[in-house]
Amino acid sequence: MMAVTASCKDGKGGMENGKYVRYTPEQVEALERLYHECPKPSSIRRQQLIRECPILSNIEPKQIKVWFQNRRCREKQRKEASRLQAVNRKLTAMNKLLMEENDRLQKQVSQLVYENGYFRQQTQSTALATTDTSCESVVTSGQHHLTPQHPPRDASPAGLLSIAEETLTEFLSKATGTAVEWVQMPGMKPGPDSIGIVAISHGCTGVAARACGLVGLEPTRVAEILKDRPSWFRDCRAVDVLNVLPTGNGGTIELLYMQLYAPTTLAPARDFWLLRYTSVLEDGSLVVCERSLSNTQGGPSMPTVQNFVRGEMLPSGYLIRPCEGGGSIIHIVDHMDLEPWSVPEVLRPLYESSTVLAQKTTMAALRHLRQIAQEVSQSTVTGWGRRPAALRALSQRLSRGFNEALNGFTDEGWSMMGNDGMDDVTILVNSSPSKVMGVNLTFGSGFPAMNNSVLCAKASMLLQNVPPAILLRFLREHRSEWADSNIDAYSAASLKAGPCSLPGSRLGSFGGQVILPLAHTIEHEEFLEVIKLESIGHCQEDPMMPRDMFLLQLCSGVDENAVGTCAELIFAPIDASFADDAPLLPSGFRIIPLDTGVDASSPNRTLDLASALEVGTAGNRISGDYSGNTGNMRSVMTIAFQFAFESHLQENVASMARQYVRSIISSVQRVALALSPSRLSSHSGLRPPPGTPEAHTLARWICHSYRNFLGVELLKPSSEGSESILKTLWHHQDAIMCCSLKALPVFTFANQVGLDMLETTLVALQDITLEKIFDDHGRKTLCSEFPQIMQQGFACLQGGICLSSMGRPVSYERAVAWKVLNEEENAHCICFLFVNWSFV
Repeated sequence: MMAVTASCKDGKGGMENGKYVRYTPEQVEALERLYHECPKPSSIRRQQLIRECPILSNIEPKQIKVWFQNRRCREKQRKEASRLQAVNRKLTAMNKLLMEENDRLQKQVSQLVYENGYFRQQTQSTALATTDTSCESVVTSGQHHLTPQHPPRDASPAGLLSIAEETLTEFLSKATGTAVEWVQMPGMKPGPDSIGIVAISHGCTGVAARACGLVGLEPTRVAEILKDRPSWFRDCRAVDVLNVLPTGNGGTIELLYMQLYAPTTLAPARDFWLLRYTSVLEDGSLVVCERSLSNTQGGPSMPTVQNFVRGEMLPSGYLIRPCEGGGSIIHIVDHMDLEPWSVPEVLRPLYESSTVLAQKTTMAALRHLRQIAQEVSQSTVTGWGRRPAALRALSQRLSRGFNEALNGFTDEGWSMMGNDGMDDVTILVNSSPSKVMGVNLTFGSGFPAMNNSVLCAKASMLLQNVPPAILLRFLREHRSEWADSNIDAYSAASLKAGPCSLPGSRLGSFGGQVILPLAHTIEHEEFLEVIKLESIGHCQEDPMMPRDMFLLQLCSGVDENAVGTCAELIFAPIDASFADDAPLLPSGFRIIPLDTGVDASSPNRTLDLASALEVGTAGNRISGDYSGNTGNMRSVMTIAFQFAFESHLQENVASMARQYVRSIISSVQRVALALSPSRLSSHSGLRPPPGTPEAHTLARWICHSYRNFLGVELLKPSSEGSESILKTLWHHQDAIMCCSLKALPVFTFANQVGLDMLETTLVALQDITLEKIFDDHGRKTLCSEFPQIMQQGFACLQGGICLSSMGRPVSYERAVAWKVLNEEENAHCICFLFVNWSFV
């Protein structure tokens, strides 16, 4: 075999009966074509290939097999070489960034030493000045504190250039200097696989974040992408360029007006009046810097806009330097004053947190650049025949549509309806849905849509002691727990051309949920997927009622370890044709974590936030001493649902929407109560996490049964008792998970690697069935092996493909399943061990 491999490095030779055989160029071309169609053909397929390609008729099937083995080996080596080259480039660039960061820290230390010496001198001078009452002494001692005033400026090109040059200097002092005291962002560690070096401010005005990273794009392309802020910053509604002025040094000055969406219904949107300066430094670096224009600086002014709070952007921007070997090294600085006084006190942590700014803005820019670079280098077609750019556009449409409904701007046609005596749910109506959805609401038949208006019902609520990621996973995976199938049916029917009835029994309903993955961005755990809701009780009398309903769904923020990240589940009904320009009416949930250091309400309740803001201090607030890191965890959930309707049905649809959103709030309260960490130990449906006596006992049973049935030890022997057994099992290099012995087996335990493989948590693990993670072939194999597991005690399974809880395919080399016996030698559960698994 080694001789064959060595002789086939170029794909043109092979061994046959001990003799060297050289393939003809035509044979190599045919084999390459077949390889791209099927890299790993079976023996039957290889024989079929020989029959279908006469040019290969003189080659033995065994030799064809060897050629494909060598070809796969070369492909693997090529990919590994490319990966190592990319890692090497990243490490080189990261080393350069770290050296620059070290230089900056040394300068900061020198500055602090100098200031320390200066303050000592000032202290001594002050002590001497107390005995000298002369006028000269007093004036001299105060001269150091005089600060020069900015020269007067106006809106002329010279005045704007003066502001621009000052902005550039201040930005560079933040990006590479010591103007801001930077500290490493919690949870961010530099390395070849990290997004970059991310830092947040400490003790400065407003909130600030800085990031340094390497991207595989040229500097001019990077600047072009970053200037188009709405394309990557989903909180950005619009950026209008009102004026462009060229400068004598080849740069440009732009006057911008920018609007940002409010993240929740309880805060107003923000806008900014900005100057943006683009220039090239002497070393060839490209700089794009921005700052707010205010009355204190002179220059042009911009009147305030109704329903917006004017925020301030302090000198910020991007320093983009070409990198050896291609790509760019980029420094990003975001520094803002978001006017936290304008929001309720409970929400102010969102506007006073540099970590939140880093997650939402600074890191979002780096992620978007890396995603674009990956798409450029790997031009592939992903889910449902869509290219990554098309799927990204769909994600942006979902996010933008949800934000528009949440904010309800009057210039988009939204107007508020009166309430029904309760103000917990806000109703907005828009009579120009084509503007809202960005499409012409006509259908393939040429007939216009009958539903000529859109209604949005929205509300916000405060959640206590519920991790946003866990709650979002539950909402995603258990839609039937909160969604009304009749209203799903109404939403599906509203996509059709023709009048649509209000929800009722004649429309039927939807039952089973099937998740069809489209795209997954691993860096920030964002999923775009199609949800198929299978119809049950379908009404044959109504031709408008589809048999199955499809939802385009965006899911993000499922990483429990990310700091300051909001979790979102946004979806919209789509037609089965799934056209790129299909109308979208996004609805969904947004869960934003708040500061955990503030006094919390009762951990066992979920309160309506609007009510909590109006209540006095003593009545509904209690103090408590909660154990664990989640004791004071708080977050705000915002819900917004949109419905298309005919204008004469407005009151009926509004009543339905109010009732529906209130029922969802009740469902979320129930789920939040069940998922609260303070309730998990007493909740009958959830098993205790590792560390409890039950977990130690289960770990001992797993290892004892493995040794009895397979004759070898699962773990290395230890004399430290059951605690060491559980700890070693938890950190085992392979995925280990247990499932119950029920008619529909569900998972009851998994170690850390097993949870990573399933992309879930110990809390959410209980909701995953064994059937869900296997494909048809895997289920058939498991069914055939199950009798052997119960009789013999174990079975070895061949490698294959399974699915994570997020729908991602996972390949594994082999698996072992064995029966776990309790103290009475009765079957307690089935345990699985998956070896060498990886995401496909």
